[in-house]
Amino acid sequence: MKLILGFLCCVFAIHLNAQNIKAEADHLYSNGNFSKAIEVYKSLDDLETVYDDIAKAYMAIGNYGEALNNYEKAVRANSEDLLIQYEYAKLLARTKQYKDANQRFSNLIASDSLNPNYYYELGVVLEKQKDTTALQQFKKTFNLDETHQKAIFKIAKHHLIKRNFIEAHGYIDRGLKSYKNNVKLISLKAQAYYHQEYYSQAVVWFQKLLDLGEESEFIYEKLSLSFAQNSDYIEAINFRKKALKYSPNDANAMFVIAGYYEKLNNFENAEEFMTQSLLLKDLPLSDEYQRLGTILNRQKKYEAAIKTFQKSLKEDPSNMVTEFYLLRTKDEYYADIDAKIRAYEKFVEKHKENPFVRFSESRLKELKQEKFLAEN
Repeated sequence: MKLILGFLCCVFAIHLNAQNIKAEADHLYSNGNFSKAIEVYKSLDDLETVYDDIAKAYMAIGNYGEALNNYEKAVRANSEDLLIQYEYAKLLARTKQYKDANQRFSNLIASDSLNPNYYYELGVVLEKQKDTTALQQFKKTFNLDETHQKAIFKIAKHHLIKRNFIEAHGYIDRGLKSYKNNVKLISLKAQAYYHQEYYSQAVVWFQKLLDLGEESEFIYEKLSLSFAQNSDYIEAINFRKKALKYSPNDANAMFVIAGYYEKLNNFENAEEFMTQSLLLKDLPLSDEYQRLGTILNRQKKYEAAIKTFQKSLKEDPSNMVTEFYLLRTKDEYYADIDAKIRAYEKFVEKHKENPFVRFSESRLKELKQEKFLAEN
């Protein structure tokens, strides 16, 4: 009897000691001391009950290889535990082992066909595998849980890409009904309105993103474009400049800002941003120099405009529009009427089929009359 009692006491002590060790490891894990927790977990005699805990600790320190090894052991030791299988399958997907992850999630669905997250995770894996049936899994998720934000986003994004705007808005609105501050859905809403060319509505929804603390080059750029479409060039400039802070050397953005300033007849700032744009570009710039030349003309900077139009022609000698602008600028700038006449005669002689020839011939006639009257 004493032997039996002693044996039971020994077993109880061992069990109590194991509980204490497990509690210590759990405490280390919950306080972020993951490596030490792993060490304490591994000191237990019966590891089958803590393989999943060890796996989570390895996950926490970014050692996915050891995490996978321990999850695999945990699954073998706890074959009926669907949660462990679920975590293992997610890690397989995270480490791009999509074939195995696909099989694991499919098995989980077979075990519990009413769990929406199994379908969602399988859909994500199918997406990575470029399998178009992924959408079906997201819809199954939604059918089981109409508040599933991630599934709603996937479905709504699909409809947005396909330009099925009514369907996209429908899913987005359902998602926002249960979580009004879902920034991903708000972004989709804004983009949908933008692509529908409902720019005032797009502004409202992009602004919601800013109100929620979301800032990005994409948001500022789309706000700028939306305001520009509504001819609000002051706000268009404001937000495009904010977008420019993310890419300070974006020549195209500077070119766009210059265009907005030009719309506002603010030619000084238009010139500044156009010049910066041209300095950054390493491309044929005939059209850009032509645009800058017209901006300089509007400020009566004729000498600078002439040089700029000449740069445009150097980039593209066949640009007849630039050549005509150059001619008109010389007309404004030259004081010598003979120089003006020679410029028009040369242009008319060179460009028999140019659409600007008729105007040039008319102007040439005027200049010759002016000269005749001045001499008599």
